[in-house]
Amino acid sequence: MKIVVAKTAGFCMGVRRAVDMVLDASNLSSDPIYTYGPLIHNPHVLAMLEEKKIFRIDKIPEKGSGIVLVRAHGVPPDDKKALEDAGFTVIDATCPRVVRVQVIISKYARKGYSTIIIGDEKHPEVVGLLGYAKGNGHTITSIDQLSTLPRFKNAIVVAQTTQDTGFYDGIKAWCEAHAPHYEIFDTICGSTEKRQAEIRTLGKENDAVVVVGGKQSGNTKRLAQIASQTGKLTAHIEDVTQIDYEKLSSVGSVAITAGASTPNWIINDAYVQIENNLQRQHPARVLLFLIRDFLLKTNIMAAAGAGFLTYACSVLQGIDQNLHHAVIAMLYVLSMQILNNLFTVKPDKYNHPQRALFYKKNRVCLWFVAVLSGVAGLSLSFITTGALSFFILFVMSLLGLSYNFKIIPLPLKKGQIGRLKDISGSKTILITIAWGTVTCLLPAVANQSNLLSVAMVFLFAVGLVFARTAFFDILAIQGDRITGKETLPILLGEKASFRIIQYVLIADMGIVFLTFFTDLLVNKAFFLASIPFFMFLLIKFFQKDSLIPGVHLEFFIEFLFIAAGLTAILI
Repeated sequence: MKIVVAKTAGFCMGVRRAVDMVLDASNLSSDPIYTYGPLIHNPHVLAMLEEKKIFRIDKIPEKGSGIVLVRAHGVPPDDKKALEDAGFTVIDATCPRVVRVQVIISKYARKGYSTIIIGDEKHPEVVGLLGYAKGNGHTITSIDQLSTLPRFKNAIVVAQTTQDTGFYDGIKAWCEAHAPHYEIFDTICGSTEKRQAEIRTLGKENDAVVVVGGKQSGNTKRLAQIASQTGKLTAHIEDVTQIDYEKLSSVGSVAITAGASTPNWIINDAYVQIENNLQRQHPARVLLFLIRDFLLKTNIMAAAGAGFLTYACSVLQGIDQNLHHAVIAMLYVLSMQILNNLFTVKPDKYNHPQRALFYKKNRVCLWFVAVLSGVAGLSLSFITTGALSFFILFVMSLLGLSYNFKIIPLPLKKGQIGRLKDISGSKTILITIAWGTVTCLLPAVANQSNLLSVAMVFLFAVGLVFARTAFFDILAIQGDRITGKETLPILLGEKASFRIIQYVLIADMGIVFLTFFTDLLVNKAFFLASIPFFMFLLIKFFQKDSLIPGVHLEFFIEFLFIAAGLTAILI
């Protein structure tokens, strides 16, 4: 069974902007927050907003207080003014692409032009656009309706931004033949055009198409219509519970796409569920997937990666007795990762739904494993590495435990006690330092390695860990925003974060290659430059919209740390 995920699936720019604005308002303000109408057309996102006490109002009261966000579809200008007059602070989350259409209509309406809008008159975006036409707007959904309109002396033609591009091409052709004096504007969003073009291609190349998104979402419904026009089996679902696996079981390949208002966690969940349910006719493959998922959910994969990276760092420094250091690092990382996941089940509901469910079901057992592995790591360190290494690991363990507890005064919130995790961007930095310490510094302290060699290896290790952690933060950016976490990608933006990751990995490669001209590290150390190189390629591949499903991507990244240890064995 081949499963393909569309590159354009998920939040478009306008929806992402609207969701970010309402979440930022919720995280930064104590005022009541509302949306005027549904912010976007996705039931899961709307349910999430209600969980965060962000409610919607459908009618404008005479008096009100708090913050009201204008939805991504936009509203008539009179409604926006009425909200302000009622006493609300209005934040305009209208998609910039919709704003462009509003400006066009307003400009020509002032000149006395009639406005013809290609779209459903009941759709929120079209309702908002009509408000700018000064009472001289007309909506049509077919060429027959267009032909029955009067021939206006002056008129403009615009399309709802999520309109079918093929249908709009037909409208433009009719206008050129029958009303060449009409001013026609290409107002369909570029994102919409890409989605529709891609699903036409995917529909032809695959046996079935699953379209994920709200049943009330205009752009999602159009994607389903376009997919069905290819003659292939098409299913429009809002979540994985609506998938008919019996129908899909007879096909050889499935394409998954999603509307512009569908969050990443719903798309990833759909992929995982389809993969798990449709691969059952291949027992060996099912077993491999189960093993992969178990290793990732339990963080055994991450812990093994830390152990192998420790082995590689020890080899690079010429440390002979290194296996116990690798085991200590593995136990420490396993303990800290499980504890962190136990405390972050809520954001995992959005970032990793399957992992969140796994941790809820096995909470007691996982607590036991986390404590046992932490104690075992400390005990092994005490027995084998000396007092100083043990003390460092003990302090790091205390810091790791305190990460999720309120123990520090917050400078920005006087009188309140906060957690280390509440410090903006702390997650990526603290994980990087912790891994760098257990994988490189502890073996070096125990063996009194050369300081310059230690520095080189430490930079190599933290570079890999930083790239891994920051990249995973990018993948989890939607869920982290929802829960109010301020990771580096949220603070810096995705593009800046990608650039920093790539620069770090290039520097990592440079550090290893420099050892070719020195005697700081063991011979053939430069072979380890392949690890940051492959990580760079994998992240670059993802960044160019070659979408690898999240579970596969996480596995590949984690495996590179194991590959570092395997490469060190061959040196």
